[in-house]
Amino acid sequence: MKGIGERNNMEEWKEYKLKDIIQFNPLERIPKGTKCRKIGMDQLSPFCRYVYSNNYDLYKGGTKFRNGDTIMARITPCLENGKTAYVSSLGDDEVAFGSTEFIVMRKIENVSDSKFIYYLSISPTIRDIAIKSMIGSSGRQRVQQDVLENLKMKLPSSLDDQIRIANILSSLDDKIELNNRINANLEEQAQALFRRWFVDFEFPNEKGFPYKSNGGKFIDSELGRIPEGWTVGNLSTIANIVSGKRPLHKCNIKKGESIIPIIGASSIMGYTTDMLYNEEILIIGRVGTLGVVQRISGPCWTSDNTLVIKSLYKEYIYQLLNRIKYTNINRGSTQPLITQTDMKNTKIFIPDDKILYSFEKLVSQMFACCKENITQNVNIARLRNTLLPKLMNNEI
Repeated sequence: MKGIGERNNMEEWKEYKLKDIIQFNPLERIPKGTKCRKIGMDQLSPFCRYVYSNNYDLYKGGTKFRNGDTIMARITPCLENGKTAYVSSLGDDEVAFGSTEFIVMRKIENVSDSKFIYYLSISPTIRDIAIKSMIGSSGRQRVQQDVLENLKMKLPSSLDDQIRIANILSSLDDKIELNNRINANLEEQAQALFRRWFVDFEFPNEKGFPYKSNGGKFIDSELGRIPEGWTVGNLSTIANIVSGKRPLHKCNIKKGESIIPIIGASSIMGYTTDMLYNEEILIIGRVGTLGVVQRISGPCWTSDNTLVIKSLYKEYIYQLLNRIKYTNINRGSTQPLITQTDMKNTKIFIPDDKILYSFEKLVSQMFACCKENITQNVNIARLRNTLLPKLMNNEI
């Protein structure tokens, strides 16, 4: 196999129709009513190879796939926003199902490599042609699959060369995945520390020993027994809570000057030219999706279906927001709704400043590492995206 610095001979690259190297929507069988794993469109992260979540559901219909398959959104704006993933979290011989808006792509044995197909599917050539092929009513346009199947491209005929290309790109995505696992572990550590200090009340006392198990004193409160020196108050006592705003301009995809993300109740819902915040803030949904807590630290616009929270003790607040039972303060009938006033008046424990400061210091260090990993991932993804078209066009 050649190294990255060795250029292929053009004779080793031949013109293929994609259907000659890819099985599109291969046949699989799941009896209706079978309970099995499902991957929904919402479980695909933008421009991310891995699928981090799935759930069990009764099969009633939809696309079917196995490990090694690529699933690509065929509907706008999901495709434009990078909803394409490589399936790798299933068991051996397990068949899962997903949205009817997926196109499933599978290797042909001894002809193509599964990861090469994934990287081919996210290459600019394939994406651009898929997006341009879309037809249908505004906002519900779909890729014409036959256009993709009959698309002619020069591709490596050698399976070894396909694997070589996929390995180069995969090594970068592997590093991104490693950083994501590190961040998930740090998040779990922060949650465990919160439980130990503010649920089990085993925060360090003046001598550095666990408070509750070393004779710590407690007082009664409206939220139950709490450590002496703590109080009960409204969330607004230690946090500033305001509503987001409707953006003046909105675009479904990044283009031109519309590069500032518009943050909705659970994710990015578009892009704009305007910036509302450029600091670290916490965001929760006000209308629609409740209970998703987002941590944002760069330029953004927060939509009018969100609440924005800022605090000197953001790490403590972040953990609290993840524990609130939002169904208890839901005022919506046709769709979930919480008010700014209800959030402000939510009752919480307020530990003494020394404990809050100590927790903030410890957990901030953890999330500083997370932030560094996220920045590194952005740079790695940029390198991958630079190499991808060059490798797929035999320029490297």
